[in-house]
Amino acid sequence: MSEADSPAREGSPDSAVDRVADFYGAYIDAVSDGTDDLGGELRAHYLTEDLRQRLAAWEEANHADGVLRAQNVPARWEVRYHDSGAGHLFTTVTLTWGAGADAGRTTLAVQSDLATKLISDIEVA
Repeated sequence: MSEADSPAREGSPDSAVDRVADFYGAYIDAVSDGTDDLGGELRAHYLTEDLRQRLAAWEEANHADGVLRAQNVPARWEVRYHDSGAGHLFTTVTLTWGAGADAGRTTLAVQSDLATKLISDIEVA
């Protein structure tokens, strides 16, 4: 299937799920392109201050990117709604590393605050 034949993509700024997908798509592009300032700007726009501080500590301890939980950039990403409650929305982000039968996957549990739609937690699922 060519890109011209693929299904349309859409989203809404009112959807916390779409905002997680928008963040991961733009963030992975920025990291892949080597646009360091953009990655930081995206973090400032989409992540809570508390999460940014926790990610900085995690990155210092693990010498890896806390958003991706890795030292490299995934080949693909996918975001799915998981659950919601107590003012939070939970999504599952699957990062695919490589291609074909040997591709690895990392599954992340991402929490967003419904009131602000900011991402407030990222953990390996």
